[in-house]
Amino acid sequence: MKIAVFAYHDIGYECLKTLIEWNEEIVGVVTHEDNPDEEIWFRSVAELARSHGLPVFTPVNPNTSNFVNRIGGMEPDLILSFYYRRLLSKELLAIPRLGGINLHGSLLPRYRGRCPVNWVLINGESGTGVTLHYMVAKADAGDIIAQKQVSIDIEDTALSLFHKLTAAAIQLLRETYPLIKAGSAQRIPQDSRQSTSFGGRRPEDGKISWESSSLAIHNLIRAVTHPYPGAFTFHTRRKLYLWRSNFNHQPSIENGRPPGFIESLDKDNGMIVSTGNGSLLVTRVQFEGEEEVAANELVERQRISLGMKLGE
Repeated sequence: MKIAVFAYHDIGYECLKTLIEWNEEIVGVVTHEDNPDEEIWFRSVAELARSHGLPVFTPVNPNTSNFVNRIGGMEPDLILSFYYRRLLSKELLAIPRLGGINLHGSLLPRYRGRCPVNWVLINGESGTGVTLHYMVAKADAGDIIAQKQVSIDIEDTALSLFHKLTAAAIQLLRETYPLIKAGSAQRIPQDSRQSTSFGGRRPEDGKISWESSSLAIHNLIRAVTHPYPGAFTFHTRRKLYLWRSNFNHQPSIENGRPPGFIESLDKDNGMIVSTGNGSLLVTRVQFEGEEEVAANELVERQRISLGMKLGE
């Protein structure tokens, strides 16, 4: 069976690697050129494919008539998409006799769209997963083949959660692929009434609102910490990144303290900041253009004192 693989990121790398290990007939690998403005911390699908002599394509738009014709000329029986970032057209999906199948990083129909790993953390979810589904013209809306659940721990970051999802993706592919190959995979229609959709995130979306609860701020910090752009606030008009926190720290809070108020300093751990609901222990920080340090070290270096307010 001939397969055209559209893939990117670590999940794309691992799923392509699995197909190669199975000696599947891969007629082409479609991926992305790396964005120079993005921190590339994941492995290269293009390098993996080239190392195994597979033809690699990196079209800006895979849905042009020329590229659709090129895929058609490969006569694939199946299109598999693993974390490829572009929506495939109905003309492209009509080529393979077994259709197109995508792996999405959430439990559909929830968290359709971009950045599901970041969004589930921002929203404080306790679980997520991966979904294999048939591709249709609308993003992440096709019939579900199978899903694999993943638990989210309160200290999970986007990176640690992504590693969990990558392992789940490989397992799901191994369990489901024989049925896909045989053309007997199940099709479970999605209930669009249960769907939620989220868009892409920009670095500026990491700005902290201290009026939010300590849990909400902690969730934002862990959702966009390394290798993502980071959550940030301001101190004396300087941009200050907060890379790690602990919302479980609950010192006594005096009435009337505004959100963002540094209410106590812990020489061993960092600074404790008031929020709209509770307080937050901040442990790893970085002024823009400077090195990342433990928060207690920053307190000593910058002579930060009790009563100062973040966000200004």
